[in-house]
Amino acid sequence: MKIKEFIGSTVLDKNANVVGKVDNIDFNTETGKIETITLTLQKNIFSRDELEISFDDIATIGAYVILNKEIEQEPEVEEEAETVEIEIEDEEE
Repeated sequence: MKIKEFIGSTVLDKNANVVGKVDNIDFNTETGKIETITLTLQKNIFSRDELEISFDDIATIGAYVILNKEIEQEPEVEEEAETVEIEIEDEEE
């Protein structure tokens, strides 16, 4: 697999839950080995977080990157719609 194919790969935790996508790779310049990968975690449309994972935490790389550990994700919080009351007065002519 080429690096450009690895960037953007979907990452699953050991329970097959989607964690995010590979965003960046950090190499050891002396050994040429991958040390860490940075994942982009999409929380919602406008909010993203990053998570750095050690290369040792990767179980397999193929169609998906599968981790050998569980990643806890924050539950999605639904925003309550603000209720607006409007009074309509019936005008009699």
